[in-house]
Amino acid sequence: MKTLDARGLSCPEPVIMIRKAMTSKENVYEMLVDNQTSRENVTRYAEHQGYKVTVTENGEEYLLTMKK
Repeated sequence: MKTLDARGLSCPEPVIMIRKAMTSKENVYEMLVDNQTSRENVTRYAEHQGYKVTVTENGEEYLLTMKK
């Protein structure tokens, strides 16, 4: 499982990070983001790639868990 830290980055950077990570074809990825737009865009991208996304909110940060 890969864990990516995209806190402090604005879109499209988190989407580009997850797209590059997904070239490894793993079944589970985690990504930390700290804004609503990144949460929505990364979730949408992962779902289009066939992943089920769960979001855990911790204050102003979100942990996105993407599983095949």
